[in-house]
Amino acid sequence: MKKIGLVLSLILFVALTQKVDAQLKIGYVDSDTIMKQLPDAQDIQKKLDAMIKEWQEEISRMEKDWKAKYDDYDKRKLILSEQKRIEIEKELVTMEDQLTKYRQDKLGVRGELFQKQEELMKPIQNRIFTVIEQIAKEK
Repeated sequence: MKKIGLVLSLILFVALTQKVDAQLKIGYVDSDTIMKQLPDAQDIQKKLDAMIKEWQEEISRMEKDWKAKYDDYDKRKLILSEQKRIEIEKELVTMEDQLTKYRQDKLGVRGELFQKQEELMKPIQNRIFTVIEQIAKEK
């Protein structure tokens, strides 16, 4: 009797899962490929790349200035007065802090790049999502 109940339960389970599988449709969307092929997305990426290049050039300039000041300080620190050494060290720390802040403000997790990317890509992502929804409803 227990075997019959177990067999019936198994048959019922298999039958129900097959019906659920028949109703469930899964689609796959390669959003990277779509974004790479959309002219609007390509234009936005070019704008973002230009901004990144400009910011990286500024970061490189700031790093170069800091390095030049540090190298000059390092060469002269033995002949500088203690007051002058402290003054230059504070300037170096300030320059380093400014560099770090600039890098974070522009390229950080919640920096200007992230915000600009969200702002510019949102309309395109919404269009793609709308098309996906339409296709899903049709199928």
